[in-house]
Amino acid sequence: MKLEIYKGEPVAGTFLISQGFDRQHKKVTELIEKYDTRFLTFMNNKSLSKGLIKRTVRTEKAGRPIEEYLLNEQQFMFLGTLFRNTDKVLDFKQSLIHEYHRMKKSLSVVASNQANEEWRKVRAEGKVPRRIETDKIKEFIDYAISQGSKSAEKYYMAISKMENKHLFLIEKKYPNLREVLGVAELDTVKQADHIVAKALQDGMMDSLHYKEIYKMASDRVKMFAEIRGQSVIDMLEKQQ
Repeated sequence: MKLEIYKGEPVAGTFLISQGFDRQHKKVTELIEKYDTRFLTFMNNKSLSKGLIKRTVRTEKAGRPIEEYLLNEQQFMFLGTLFRNTDKVLDFKQSLIHEYHRMKKSLSVVASNQANEEWRKVRAEGKVPRRIETDKIKEFIDYAISQGSKSAEKYYMAISKMENKHLFLIEKKYPNLREVLGVAELDTVKQADHIVAKALQDGMMDSLHYKEIYKMASDRVKMFAEIRGQSVIDMLEKQQ
């Protein structure tokens, strides 16, 4: 299930929706165009809207670029009333509505964090060790390439994923995890960034193989997480 953010609002593409409704995408878009004035009433900025949100995308299944609409939660629910329900469609509706709800909670947490002075201070402080870690990762990538690595650039993402895996129990994926973390969790990440940077530096100083260095960094973060304890990241729980 994949939602996107468009101008601060969760939206789903009609190509995804057509698959969930087990309908041809063309039939779905034709239905939207038939009732476009009704769909427009569900736009958050309807007073400014002159048309529905439309874009061209390339999909593996279609094999060529297609035009699809991006629908917010209310538009999706209205579209759902135009189709006959089956168990598959009902399951899809339930799942996607849940995702809309979760995404809105996530956006709400981000807005709340950004309005919190303490959070903004801790977030800013955390960017310093993050930059240090990023610089060290760049140095580590060059080091790995010199030892024959063919995919060293992937370590930027691999190290971030490794930290998140050890530090948190993440219920769902978030576009930018650090934007939804609380103050205590941001502090945890800041310390983990320091740990990784130090491990990479130590390993390169000792002329270890780049795979050994990565494992050492991962082991140190894992040990830190076991002492600190993992935090559950779930936007629904944060709003309760």
